[in-house]
Amino acid sequence: MMGLLGGVAATFAAGCGSDPIAPAPGAPTAPSGVSIPEIKEGEDVIAYVIRVKEKYDHEFYKAVIGAANDFKEGDEALGIAAADEPSRENARKLLANTKIGDLVDRPMLEDAVYDLVLKATDAAALDGVRAWKMSELKSFLLEKTEDEIKAVMVGLPSDIIGMIVKLMGNDELIKVGQTVFNPLPGSNIGAKGYMGARIQPNSPTDDTNDILWQVMNGFAFAVGDVVLGNNPVSSEVASVHAIEEVLKDVLVTFKLEDSMPHCCLAHIDVQAEVEKQFPLSTALWFQSLGSTVDANATFDVTVEKMLNHAATRSGKYGLYFETGQGADATNGHGAGFDMVVHEARKYGFARALKKKVAEAQKAAGQPEAPWVHLNDVAGFIGPEVFRTKQQLVRCCLEDIVMGKLHGLPIGLDICSTLHMSVDLDDLDWCIDEIMPANPAYLMGLPTKNDPMLSYLTTAFQDHVRIREKHGFKVDDKMWAFFQELGVIDAMGKPTQYFGNVKYVYAKYVKAKDPADMRSVDEIMNAQETLDALDAVKARGVFIAEGHGANPWDLNPTLDKYIRDLVADGKKSILAELDPAFVATIPSAVKIWTGAKDRDDYILHPPTGEQLKDEAVRELETLRDTHAGKYDVQIMISEGLNAFSISDPGHVDKFLPALRAELEKAGYKVAPEHIVCTAGRVRAGYHAGEVLYGKLADAQSRRAIVHIIGERPGSEHRAFSVYMTNPKVEVWAQAGKVDHDITSVFAGLADTTYKDKDPVASAKQVVAQLKNL
Repeated sequence: MMGLLGGVAATFAAGCGSDPIAPAPGAPTAPSGVSIPEIKEGEDVIAYVIRVKEKYDHEFYKAVIGAANDFKEGDEALGIAAADEPSRENARKLLANTKIGDLVDRPMLEDAVYDLVLKATDAAALDGVRAWKMSELKSFLLEKTEDEIKAVMVGLPSDIIGMIVKLMGNDELIKVGQTVFNPLPGSNIGAKGYMGARIQPNSPTDDTNDILWQVMNGFAFAVGDVVLGNNPVSSEVASVHAIEEVLKDVLVTFKLEDSMPHCCLAHIDVQAEVEKQFPLSTALWFQSLGSTVDANATFDVTVEKMLNHAATRSGKYGLYFETGQGADATNGHGAGFDMVVHEARKYGFARALKKKVAEAQKAAGQPEAPWVHLNDVAGFIGPEVFRTKQQLVRCCLEDIVMGKLHGLPIGLDICSTLHMSVDLDDLDWCIDEIMPANPAYLMGLPTKNDPMLSYLTTAFQDHVRIREKHGFKVDDKMWAFFQELGVIDAMGKPTQYFGNVKYVYAKYVKAKDPADMRSVDEIMNAQETLDALDAVKARGVFIAEGHGANPWDLNPTLDKYIRDLVADGKKSILAELDPAFVATIPSAVKIWTGAKDRDDYILHPPTGEQLKDEAVRELETLRDTHAGKYDVQIMISEGLNAFSISDPGHVDKFLPALRAELEKAGYKVAPEHIVCTAGRVRAGYHAGEVLYGKLADAQSRRAIVHIIGERPGSEHRAFSVYMTNPKVEVWAQAGKVDHDITSVFAGLADTTYKDKDPVASAKQVVAQLKNL
């Protein structure tokens, strides 16, 4: 999953938030958002902007185009959502009347990402459509064949692709999705009628046994054909390497390494270092992408860096990207234009990198067959981007079409957080609404609840149901493997071993060691097998054994348990730190942000990122008392789950262990603990600016170690530790410290400590801090 951190930037484009013409004193207040009360017959966006503003106003131009979007909270926060339905319809009419060339000549934002996107666009094909109105392009996409569309789409810049989906209803988006397909080379992944799966075997502790058993679990349901892709807790090279090796081992053992790749979704620089230190241990390389130079900086990514990495990918497996609507704005880089166009630019970035991989293959004397794909993590951020199941469907349909028009196989993470208005049953409805558009693949987990990331997504059972209901197929090579494995028969029907994870594990053991003379049944029932499976479950990792009345039904006992956890998550998201618990924290200095209440904090993330003036004065007093003596300040915030902080065995045990390990490592730790009410990650950056920004030694390093509650929904009620350790001269620049120079150790809880010991986990955190 992507590092989608922070909250929506409270920026407003010129001409937004009120009527485009300033109202007379005493006039009625205009609707919030972009108001377009009337337009002239045949008027286009540019003519409208000039008429209303009496000159070309680029900020207002971006706002009018943003107003053509279906409503989403993320656009509203940027001030570029339509004020009402008539304004939205007028914005769409203006956009439909505008020529492609006129829009291309007025890019939303020009930077290195945009330049790369335009360079990767076929200039001759673009020249052929510059005179088309957007309404003509829409008709073309809805009426022409796949080959005809592909001849044109290579000439469409990303901004145009982002704008054209605004003009389509959901049924029209599905129609385009059913027409255009971009399968991965040598496979059926992304082909018409196929629905693949990324097995996502996440572990709260990066335990390789957790990862192994979840892969076995997916294979038991005949799921998994795109990639074995783990999201790591730690970005340490040794940890990432261990994950790569266990995933690779599964594929090598089952002789599948030429059918599908493995991937540990650490930062691409870390993956490159793992490959450097341990050659041939990696396969597909991953990276989250942003839409602008500034948005990519949040991920510590540049155009040059990504092109350099792409230039090394000359083998069978190339690059894998994740994106998501709203990620740019929530990281403070909305740049005055809407989430859909931002998302389209990420796909343009991916298209350009795909071409670079093809060039690398050609230079190495290999066939130009770039294995490059992406998945859209729709719904991962939360209600600050969009809140409802209908919006989730709309987002996914838009992204499917934009991905396909960029020539990419596009998968989906049809997901939601616990603070969205989407529950487990709603996700089933969303899946069924989206499937007719035929994305390339979905995520696959033992249940809908990710045990490490604490969000809701698609389970193995969902894939079984989708295959039955919608007639989708698994990649042919992997389907043949599942038949050979014995979980499905020659007719594709479940066998007696379908859903039996111990059976698949036993087959793995036999394949790994042909000298093992035990039968499959003996291995399945061996005490060591049962103990290993029990240990995985004891760490809070879900394993789906068997099924309910139908093969696509989750085991009823597990289903109830997951639903209870989701209910607990809904409760946890609204919890606040108990004053009685705060009183137990030694030398607590209490501060607070600008959030008015819990609802304000959840729905408007920026309110939890900046400290109130009174809280700043508290920190200034603390700073003066310290007089520069300390280089580490520990901070505690409830984040999205106060229980994860206050539960017995959590911060009460971890905090003293962390202090002790920091001091052993030679850090001078401030004796006070800052406790922030309604604090998000960026509240820690603000605290660091106040504490360190005015210190005299500009070259010394000073750290904020921020313990913060993570998303609820798993049985762990986990917290994380965010570590930031720049020089004083960096702290001195307001807003300079951000996620790109912060490291996180995620998913800590009494159930997830290394070796079940908070001291061992504290040692890991301190080691990660030292590496900064």
